[in-house]
Amino acid sequence: MSTEVSAPDVSEPHDSPDGARPDGNQALAGESPRYLSRDLSWLEFNARVLTLADDESVPLLERAKFLAIFSQNLDEFFQIRVAGIKDQVVAGVGASSPDGLTPQEELDRIRARVEELTETEDRSFLDELVPALAENGIRLSDWESLDEDDREDLVKVFHEQIFPVLTPLSVDPGHPFPYISNLSLNLAVMVRDPKSGERRFARVKIPPVLPRFVVMPDGERFVALEQVIAAHLDSLFPGMVVESHHPFRVIRNADLSLEEDEADDLLAALETELQRRRFGKAVRLEIHPTMSDDVRGLLVDELEVGPDDVYILRAPLDLSGLWAVHDLDRPDLKDEMWNPVTQPRLARAEDGTLDFFAVLRDGDVLVHHPYESFATSVEAFVKQAAADPQVLAIKQTLYRTSGDSPIIKALIRASERGKQVAVLVELKARFDEQANIAWARALEEAGVHVVYGLLGLKTHCKTALVVRQEDDGIRRYCHVGTGNYNPKTARIYEDLGLLSADPDLGADLTNMFNFLTGYSRRMTYHKLLMAPGELRDRMLELIAGETEAGSQGRIVMKMNSLVDKAVIDALYEASSAGVSVDLIVRGICCLDPGVPRLSENIRVRSIVGRYLEHSRIFAFGNGEHRPVRYFIGSADAMPRNFDLRVEAVTPVDSEDLCERLQEILDLALEDDLHSWELKPNCSWKRVRTSKGKGLHEALRARALERANPPGR
Repeated sequence: MSTEVSAPDVSEPHDSPDGARPDGNQALAGESPRYLSRDLSWLEFNARVLTLADDESVPLLERAKFLAIFSQNLDEFFQIRVAGIKDQVVAGVGASSPDGLTPQEELDRIRARVEELTETEDRSFLDELVPALAENGIRLSDWESLDEDDREDLVKVFHEQIFPVLTPLSVDPGHPFPYISNLSLNLAVMVRDPKSGERRFARVKIPPVLPRFVVMPDGERFVALEQVIAAHLDSLFPGMVVESHHPFRVIRNADLSLEEDEADDLLAALETELQRRRFGKAVRLEIHPTMSDDVRGLLVDELEVGPDDVYILRAPLDLSGLWAVHDLDRPDLKDEMWNPVTQPRLARAEDGTLDFFAVLRDGDVLVHHPYESFATSVEAFVKQAAADPQVLAIKQTLYRTSGDSPIIKALIRASERGKQVAVLVELKARFDEQANIAWARALEEAGVHVVYGLLGLKTHCKTALVVRQEDDGIRRYCHVGTGNYNPKTARIYEDLGLLSADPDLGADLTNMFNFLTGYSRRMTYHKLLMAPGELRDRMLELIAGETEAGSQGRIVMKMNSLVDKAVIDALYEASSAGVSVDLIVRGICCLDPGVPRLSENIRVRSIVGRYLEHSRIFAFGNGEHRPVRYFIGSADAMPRNFDLRVEAVTPVDSEDLCERLQEILDLALEDDLHSWELKPNCSWKRVRTSKGKGLHEALRARALERANPPGR
């Protein structure tokens, strides 16, 4: 699991509804702010992830996994969000953010909250996880606790596997302070010449190509790699006295500053910028409490960080290495394996055949991952299209995918068979840029028409279009989803996809791909709500329709993040008109619920558990006085999604599929195992367990019931 973060959004303020705070922004004394801090809200999301590491109802190795996820999330937060706020401070930006904080005030609050969270992380790892793992035969040992036989084993491992990779770098007049790359783990070593008495600083980089933890011969004991190296520093500095050694880690600004309007070749420009990412300004220095003041001062000076950029951690640095522990073959300490079922309408006949196109001509199909299989739905759809001699063209967007993507392979085979294949590979998908460059080149070499994206925009929509010659003419088949075409994340990310032969939807996707691959400004769509352009306005119209209905109005929105001020203001206005509003927001929420005369009819919850809630579902209408209109798609309610990304949101019209969507929303609102409620002023409280209803458990049961109906 992971979460997306990005550079700060800049958007114009919107008019405030009647009864709002006088300045439309800053809270009056004793009041909650009109908009909550985006960054502090994100930290609260990561705090909810961290609680899973302490939750004794979560299997032990899954708790280790959540610590690893928390660590990775925090790294990304500093690389992008904190780095961006620091740039604002340096630039002298004095204007308040939507939550009323200046950039420096935001940094101060982030610092205070991160210190609280990392203290919890330390306690969770050292006082909870390590003893619990030991009770189950998995020991995270330190060098000092090993006996002679164990140390002898590690001495052999060091000299055969570790020592040849190491490069100690000393600092002296002939050797300047070495560059410390982003996310690198290092040892700061002080050595002394026993003859001259001269003391010098040296840096030993912990090679990222080696496992974070060294596995003992029994396969269930682990020793941190830096401890093994530290125990053998005499081999790296022969003849010297090693006075001290201290681990440290550096996080740097990793946001790309690609000037696309000046780039003749986007791919080449991005490759250059990726090289620069390693050399961004340091924004966080992690150290252990044992580090001496003189070594700490040296690192602070040489890395050019301030005192508030230094974070002291008791646990081993970079706990993302706990993924190696999670990979242990201990099913008794993990979640029960779930094998996704095949969507019933996509089940193969007894002879093993399935005609996707015939199924879709009979009606739309909704697939829900990870409960329903990605392999037997979306992958199978693309594979069949690639093999079908009547298919003339396949067009698809790719934002993120896996290293061994079956879909990429199918697209290559389709091109080799003479089909027209066009793929938009979004090179600017953060932290997947290098992988996407490699995929783009592989596709091009196979003859696929590859487009790298649009200037100034990220193509974030999840869409595929298949054009097929049939007896009655050309017919188009579509997939519009909420998640990436990635078979690995499809097993842990909760997402929805609509497979359809709807002519209007097919026409819309044709227009969209022509816009993406060609040169056009005119975009008209029959069904799709598209960004940039109309998506925000259409969303506001749908909210306004419920506002007009007053107490008979109803809005339910499920998304990853809610940041856009115009949408928040519209929801406040709906609440003031008596509309019942439920928001299911996994991550960032800048709306402040439950505030009298502003948002007292709005409830916000977040579901954090085994699966990462990633789908976006929007429902407008109460179903009694007026029908409910349902939409799914790739966009969250954020300025970047509305203004800086190509997004596609589709209505869902089939009565059966609408019932499925309503079922998902109802179960999410009933969940009392994995849910948190947002109280006024960014205070998240866990929903009290009364009925013991879990969303993930309920959806797995429903998927099994549909796949194996009674009497089958």
